[in-house]
Amino acid sequence: MSQVKEAVELFKSGCACSQAIAAVYCPARGLPRPQALQVAAGFGGGMHLGSTCGALTGAFMVLGLARGGADSGTREGRQPVYNAVADLARRFAARNGSTDCPELLGCDISTAEGMKKAQESGVMKSLCPKLVQDAAEILEEMLG
Repeated sequence: MSQVKEAVELFKSGCACSQAIAAVYCPARGLPRPQALQVAAGFGGGMHLGSTCGALTGAFMVLGLARGGADSGTREGRQPVYNAVADLARRFAARNGSTDCPELLGCDISTAEGMKKAQESGVMKSLCPKLVQDAAEILEEMLG
């Protein structure tokens, strides 16, 4: 199974979107799957705050591992990660029209009302797997 499909299947099996990406792509970069699942747990659904899509934040974590180096404690050392994150976000937005969870889903799942709307409409089952797939595909292109 491809890593893209694996990420989508992890999401469908109950992982948060952020976890699905991190769990698949972090282990090859030194962060074991159990720890990737833990680190990414709070980032699903727009960080559960109605913000940046969790599939993207999971991919951002992977980019930190892939592009960050020993000098990541300095602004200059973080620049390759910043550049990669900006590129991934731009490409994701080009495919989907936004990077923000509420805009993508048409509701804010950080609120009870928004979560109810999402559940009733089935948007998390119909749209979120595609968002996970898009983030994974772009990430794979970037990682080469």
